[in-house]
Amino acid sequence: MNKQLIWLIVWGITFGYMEAAVVVYLREIYYPDGFAFPLKLISGAIMWTEIGREAATLVIMAATVMLAYERMQSRMAAFAVLFGVWDIFYYVFLRLILDWPKSLATWDILFLIPAPWVGPVWAPVLVSVGLIGAGSVVLSRNADGRYPRFGKRFVLAETAAGMMIVSSFLISGRSIIGTGMPEAFVWSLFMGGFVLGAGVFFYSVKR
Repeated sequence: MNKQLIWLIVWGITFGYMEAAVVVYLREIYYPDGFAFPLKLISGAIMWTEIGREAATLVIMAATVMLAYERMQSRMAAFAVLFGVWDIFYYVFLRLILDWPKSLATWDILFLIPAPWVGPVWAPVLVSVGLIGAGSVVLSRNADGRYPRFGKRFVLAETAAGMMIVSSFLISGRSIIGTGMPEAFVWSLFMGGFVLGAGVFFYSVKR
């Protein structure tokens, strides 16, 4: 692994702390007795601020990898690593600060764009592990001057896998605004997307 990747990992860990810090403040305001469902709806201004913050986080990550690497393949791989490290350490720091989540089976609201994403903590953590693994494989090959070719079928398969994973979160979160409670997690849809994405990636890289 090269120096850029090391600093990206440091960046991801640090930004994971910043993300956790924001959540600590929000939970102190809205969940002083500890976070739990049913979800408490927050006011319009704060809600839109939170949505904007999530969008800004993605833009900052994209800008960071654009500055760190020149090739688009390296940039996309670095984004995957950065996102995965950030997400995992977000939960690490929440555990250290708030002693939450109690376990990987704890439910959380994961994202708000374009609608609430909800699911057990193990699901986004598993996705993050996959992103770190895939991104690291590509970056290590790029560092040796090798650039795997990913064709249209690869892109279509990975897009389908991603949509399956996101859909599993959106399905669980579709009733959250009305009732405050998530729906059952469609783990089969999630795992189908994860296995498809991981399998297609490593098959393509091996070829």
